[in-house]
Amino acid sequence: MATTSRSLYRTLCLRSFSTNTKPTHHNSHQQNHQYTEPNSFIGCWEAPKDPKEAEAKLAQLRRDYAKQVKEVRKEYIKEVELMRLDKFRKDEARKEALRLQNEERKMLKVEAAKVRAQQREVAEQEFRQTLLKERAEKLENWKMKEKLKKEMKKDEKELLRHKSSMWIDEQELEKKILEAIVDTTPL
Repeated sequence: MATTSRSLYRTLCLRSFSTNTKPTHHNSHQQNHQYTEPNSFIGCWEAPKDPKEAEAKLAQLRRDYAKQVKEVRKEYIKEVELMRLDKFRKDEARKEALRLQNEERKMLKVEAAKVRAQQREVAEQEFRQTLLKERAEKLENWKMKEKLKKEMKKDEKELLRHKSSMWIDEQELEKKILEAIVDTTPL
């Protein structure tokens, strides 16, 4: 007897220490639960003396019980339908929100693509202008080189013409060659 009272005391103490001041989700349901009224059929049967009367009373009880069950089922069906409609509305709202998010995301992608296309267009335009500028510079450089070549050829021709006016006759050429050989030979 002492061991059972001690264990009972111990479990009561543990339960009192383990209870929270905050109600948990489960406790909240227990506290807020609305119980149905006690059923009027339970404990209502009093056996009459006449079997026909008992049979009629039993049939009446069965009909009343069937009506109550039918009402409870109707309420249940209504609740289930309301829950289904509520879930449907929530699903529709979620789908609409997702659709709007997708549309906004698509619009942002389209705008980003437009911005990238504009940037690409600007970059291509700059590239073309750079190419045109480089080609113009190369052409100008080529023209300058051609002009310099022509001037150099012209100067060479002019120099050749100037030198050709000072050409030496064949007889004097031999003399000049001898003089150059004599001058360059060491003594």
